[in-house]
Amino acid sequence: MGAFSKRARHEFRKHLDEIYSLFPRLKERHRQKAGTFSGGEQQMLAIARGLMSDPEVLIIDELSLGLAPLIVQSLAETLVALKKAGLTILLVEQNLPLALRVVDHVHVLSRGRVVHSSSPDALWRDEAIKSRYLGL
Repeated sequence: MGAFSKRARHEFRKHLDEIYSLFPRLKERHRQKAGTFSGGEQQMLAIARGLMSDPEVLIIDELSLGLAPLIVQSLAETLVALKKAGLTILLVEQNLPLALRVVDHVHVLSRGRVVHSSSPDALWRDEAIKSRYLGL
């Protein structure tokens, strides 16, 4: 479904093979209806659908929401691999430990405004920001 552009349709098989190497579980279930997938499998499918369009930027909102910790860990590792392969990822995530493992830069939002912007390490060292906005 994600291969809607002319370029993406042209390289459909290549992208599908890459998706199946990232998410072998999707290959196992390729004949199954998506509505019967587990939450983790549905999240894999959502990421895969986005990747099929060969994006310049992949936007992911709440990767970890409602998922088992082992699935979250696996998905985080996949995001790190995609980042290392050169894909830009915009991750919106409330799970701070997960986000800090995946991202290169952090923006903290409060009431729709950016109140802090830094590297993950700098955020982790900023006790005032952690206390005021992150509840740490």
